[in-house]
Amino acid sequence: MIRNRILSAVALTAGGVLMATGLSSCAAEAPADGPATITVLAHQQVRADAIKAEIPAFEAAMAKQGQKITVKLETDILTDAQFSTKITQQYNAGTAPDVVDMNSAGMSGYAGAGYLLPLDDYLAKWPGWESFFPITKAAAKAADGKTYALPHEMGVQSLFYRKDVLTKLGIDTSQPKTWDELIGRLQKISAATGGPAITLPAGTAWGGGSWAEGFGNIVAGTDGKFFDESTGKWDVKNEGVAASFDLFAKLTQDKLLPVQDLQNPNPWIATKYKGFVDGSIPVAGQGSWGWKYDWGPSGSAPIEDLTSKVSTWNFPALDASGSPYVTTAPGFSWAVTAKTKYADASVKFIQWMSSDEALANQLVAVGAVSPRSGLDSVAPYSNEPQLLEAEAQLTKAVTVPYADGVDQISMAVQKATEDILNGASGSEATSTFVKQATDLLGPTKVN
Repeated sequence: MIRNRILSAVALTAGGVLMATGLSSCAAEAPADGPATITVLAHQQVRADAIKAEIPAFEAAMAKQGQKITVKLETDILTDAQFSTKITQQYNAGTAPDVVDMNSAGMSGYAGAGYLLPLDDYLAKWPGWESFFPITKAAAKAADGKTYALPHEMGVQSLFYRKDVLTKLGIDTSQPKTWDELIGRLQKISAATGGPAITLPAGTAWGGGSWAEGFGNIVAGTDGKFFDESTGKWDVKNEGVAASFDLFAKLTQDKLLPVQDLQNPNPWIATKYKGFVDGSIPVAGQGSWGWKYDWGPSGSAPIEDLTSKVSTWNFPALDASGSPYVTTAPGFSWAVTAKTKYADASVKFIQWMSSDEALANQLVAVGAVSPRSGLDSVAPYSNEPQLLEAEAQLTKAVTVPYADGVDQISMAVQKATEDILNGASGSEATSTFVKQATDLLGPTKVN
C-alpha cells in the first residue's frame, strides 16, 4: 500500500490577528437582559483546573466593559464514555450547561442532533477568528458546512521513542522511512529485551483510543480516502483499510505488540505508564500531549529528564515510495448549548478563553498544540519547545477523519483489532470490520 500524498493540503497562516484584539470586539455581544450567569462543564481535572484559574480574569475583564457575567464551573470527573452518556442525557432533557468543554471527536453527533449552537455568525464578526489556522477551521466544520464548536487545542500524533534505550541497544534512531524498516528495528529491540517493542492502541479495552490513537493514525496515511466528504460516506473496503489491518496483524504475529497488556483493563497503564517509562516497551504511538499530560513532571507517569531521553519519529509510510507523516485533529473544543438563555455571554467566554494568555496557560497545562497563530511569543506556551515543534508540523499533517459516523467506525475498529490480538489475520479482521461498520452505519453511509 503506497502512501504518496499528504491528505491535508492546508497551509498555516503566516501571521494572523492576535486574539486580544478579538476581546474588545465582543462588546456588541453583551447579554440582552443585563447580568448573566453561565455554567461551564469540564470532565477532566487538569482541564477543569486550567479553566478555573482563568475565570476571575474573564469576569474582571467583562466588568471593565460594563458587563456583569458570572461563570459557574461544574467539574464532574468522568471517563469519556461516562461523560458522553451524561451529556447526551442532559441535552435530551434540556438541562445541559451553557458551555461544554469536550473532545472534538464527539461534536459531529451532537451537532447533527441539534444540541449545539451554530457559531458562524459570531465567528464572522470576531477578528480573533482570523488567526486560527486553516487546518483548524476546516476540521471544525460539521457535515452541513457550519461550525458548532471552537477548538482550543490541536493534537499532533507521532511515534515517541526512548532514544536512551535504543542508543544503549545499538538501534538506529534516525527517521524510519517505511514500516518495513521500522519493524526491522523493533525486531532487534524485541530480540534484545525478550518482550514487545511498541505500543499502538488496539482492541476493545482501550475503547475509542484504538481508533483515535491507533488505527486512525495508520489508515489516515494511506492512499485510500477513508471518508468522502462529497458523499458523506465511509469507504470501508478501500485498500488502505486492509493494509492497516495487515500491519497490526504483522506486529501482533511478530510479538512486537504487548498483546496481553492491550487486552487487560486500563491498558495504557501497563504500556504507556509503565512499559514506556521503564524503557521495556521503548516505542509508543502518542500525541503531543504526552510531553505534559503523560510523562511531564506533573503528568500521570513522569519520566525524569524527559526531553533528554525521549524523542519522536513521524509515522513511517507503509511503502518505500511514501513519505513519513504526522497526524492531526482538534483535541478539546468549546461548544455552546443550543438552548442556552445566554448565547452572547457564552460565546464571549469561549472567545476570551481563546485569547493570548488564557489560551497559552491552558495549552501548557494539558500539553496541547495551539489552534491559532501568535502564541509562539506568549508565555508560558512560548517556553515549550516540544509544543512549538509540534505546531510547526501542522503544515504537513495528515488529518484523521472525524465525520458523522466516526463513533461507529471506532467500534468496528475496536472489534477488528481485538480479533487480531486474539490471532486473526489481517484479511479476517478486514472482513469483520467491513461487516460491523456496515451494520452499524447502515448501507447508505458506506461504500
